[in-house]
Amino acid sequence: METDILVEGMTCQHCVRAVTEEISGLPGVQNVRVDLVPGGASPVRIDSAAPLDSAALLAAVDEAGYTIKG
Repeated sequence: METDILVEGMTCQHCVRAVTEEISGLPGVQNVRVDLVPGGASPVRIDSAAPLDSAALLAAVDEAGYTIKG
């Protein structure tokens, strides 16, 4: 299953690693791909075994220090 989100506030590869690490820790997540748009909304695609809990996804991105757009 694929989930696409936009994450705001990332500016560098350190940001990408932080977001990837937090999302990867969610149950069922198999892969996370980030297309960095420095200072803008970066597309993130998450491959998972089952649908992701939106509150858990929001919390994971928040824990990394960023926000989901939309």
